[in-house]
Amino acid sequence: MTTDAPKRLNKYLSDTGACSRREADKLIEQQRVTINGKLPELGTKVQPGDTVKLDGKTVGSVAKDKSDRIYIVYHKPVGITCTTERHVKGNIIDAVGHKQRIFPIGRLDKPSEGLILLTSDGDIVNKVLRAENAHDKEYIVTVNQPVSERFLKKMARGVPILGTVTKPCQVSARGRFQFSIILTQGLNRQIRRMCEFLGYEVTKLKRTRIMHIQLGKLRPGEWRNLTKQELTQLNNAVKHSKKTA
Repeated sequence: MTTDAPKRLNKYLSDTGACSRREADKLIEQQRVTINGKLPELGTKVQPGDTVKLDGKTVGSVAKDKSDRIYIVYHKPVGITCTTERHVKGNIIDAVGHKQRIFPIGRLDKPSEGLILLTSDGDIVNKVLRAENAHDKEYIVTVNQPVSERFLKKMARGVPILGTVTKPCQVSARGRFQFSIILTQGLNRQIRRMCEFLGYEVTKLKRTRIMHIQLGKLRPGEWRNLTKQELTQLNNAVKHSKKTA
C-alpha cells in the first residue's frame, strides 16, 4: 500500500490505527516492525510504495480523507475499565466488541459512566489528548447529601487537590442531591476529589458531553458512530494540535 508523501514510521503506524505513536516506538525497538522486509530504525520514514509489516502482517496506509477510520460514541457502563489490555476483566475493548481495532480517547473512571469516544485513528487520539485542557466536558453528579449554595460556589471557584487548585468551572444545581459541572481539566478522579475535599461523597457520576458531542439517548453499553458533522467539528477543534500527547 502506498502513502502520498514520506511519513515518519511511528506516525504512519498511529494513523493506521495499529497503535499510538508511543506504542509504535516500542514496537520498532522490539523489532516487530519491518519496511520492505528490513528492520527500520526509530525515525525512519515510510516512502510511497513501501510495504510496512507489524508482526509479519501488512499494515496499510490510511485513506487521505480518513474514510476508513472508525469513530464511535459509547455509553460506558459502571464497572467497565478504560484499558486496551485484553487480560483485564471488564476492559472497554471487549465491552464494545467492535470488529476493528479501536482504542479509547482518554478515560473515564471504572465507577463512573457516560460518554467516551473510541477510534481507530491514532492521530486524532494524540491531538485530542494534547488539546484536552481546552475542551469542555460536562458531567451530572449525584452526592450523598443536599447540595448547598456554598458547596456550588466553592466547586465553581476552585478546590485544592493533588497539590494544585482546580481551574474555575461552571457548576449548577439540578436537584436536591445532584448538580452539573463543566470541566476543561482532566485531573485524576477530579470531581470525586473536589467533592471529598468539601465533605461530600459522589454516589453517581455520569459524563454527558465532550465538546460538541452529546451522549443523548444512548443507554449504558450502547454505542453509535459519530455523524459526519460531529467528525468535521472534532477535526476542526483539534487541527491546531500537532504534537503527540
